[in-house]
Amino acid sequence: SGPAAGHALLKTAADPEGMRPLGTLNNCAAGQTPWGTFLTCEENWNGYFAAGDKPAPDQARYGMNARGFGYRWHEFDERFNAVKHPNEAHRFGWVVEIDPQDPTQTPIKRTALGRFKHEGATTTLSRDGRAVVYMGDDERFEYIYKFVSRDKVKPGGYRANKELLDHGTLYVARFDEQGFGRWLPLVHGQDGLNAANGFANQADVVVRCRQAADVAGATKMDRPEWVAVHPNTGEVFVTLTNNSNRETTGQPVTDVANPRANNTMGHIIRWKEDGDFDGTALQWNHFVLAGDPTQARAEAKGNVKGDAFACPDGLWTDARGVLWIQCDMSTANMGRGDLANLGHNAMLAADPRSGEIRRFMVGPAGCEITGATATPDGRTMFINIQHPGESPSERSDPEAPRRVSNWPDFRPDGRPRSATVVIRKDDGGVIGT
Repeated sequence: SGPAAGHALLKTAADPEGMRPLGTLNNCAAGQTPWGTFLTCEENWNGYFAAGDKPAPDQARYGMNARGFGYRWHEFDERFNAVKHPNEAHRFGWVVEIDPQDPTQTPIKRTALGRFKHEGATTTLSRDGRAVVYMGDDERFEYIYKFVSRDKVKPGGYRANKELLDHGTLYVARFDEQGFGRWLPLVHGQDGLNAANGFANQADVVVRCRQAADVAGATKMDRPEWVAVHPNTGEVFVTLTNNSNRETTGQPVTDVANPRANNTMGHIIRWKEDGDFDGTALQWNHFVLAGDPTQARAEAKGNVKGDAFACPDGLWTDARGVLWIQCDMSTANMGRGDLANLGHNAMLAADPRSGEIRRFMVGPAGCEITGATATPDGRTMFINIQHPGESPSERSDPEAPRRVSNWPDFRPDGRPRSATVVIRKDDGGVIGT
């Protein structure tokens, strides 16, 4: 649905009408909406396509190449051969809305929210009841976005709001000096988004969203991931996992929002919108520069008040405003250099007022902890353990994961498996107290 639905860029041999994308893949970070649906995000979709030895510029901008991730789907389903079917890739990279209350509802890709490597989509409401969706594009030097709906949320759940995310304004963030910033509209006909620059209409803008953000002049960030909105103060937090390429040869240099070269540790940025969530101006600061004070490299020390950590990824605020931080360090980096003592992929609790951060739990070897939520009374928490036993060599050696971990079976021959974990306090109290 939205401005790209049925557009020529989405029409393929498998779907000449450009309306049925035939699946969703590499889904990340579901976000609950105030009207009761979930937004799941298509992240590293580019790796499923083979684009040939000379990818087109638009394909290269999204990281497509000759082999993808080596999954070889294109050898068995021609749709994933981007040389023969270049438009198939345009049908992935979207936010997908799902109604969990209706098993007959077909999930819908909401093209008005832009196409990129969506890490997550966090929805809040403006004071007048419109939906505001914050999103991160999880790759080095990519951007932070928000979408503001044209219409107000109506009572009646999904049925009453089926077109809410099809009409509105998509913005990308620019972080300026002295802690100020702007939301730049990605609207056809404005600020260079015109036919002369390759954008014939709004469908071109949302399909080629990264290129549109380039033209607009957004700030290139250190891998924007999850977004959390404080329930009381209205502050918005975004995790920036890492970026070891900043200030390497030919790459962008540091800036006020991303102040560290070779940023192996990552950081969390926060801002407050001027006025309301639908505003176009903001005031920002760094909530924390992650790191370890024992490291010799100054850029890796960080300014953490509390327990050291690196590579913040998942982010969630509970009803009290406690900020829960989940780490995701690549298994290829665990135990190496600056990251030697921080490769535990922990979950931490932070106080946004004081900045204090304390470690809450550590996951099994090779995992990522993700997806925190809790019951309304705060006494039961749910988190996910993703890919325990992950190993850099697992693609060439299918037995590698069980040599790293056998969680949750705890048998010598047990194969590690992802799982949802339920956490309660022994005394039945509120989690995190």
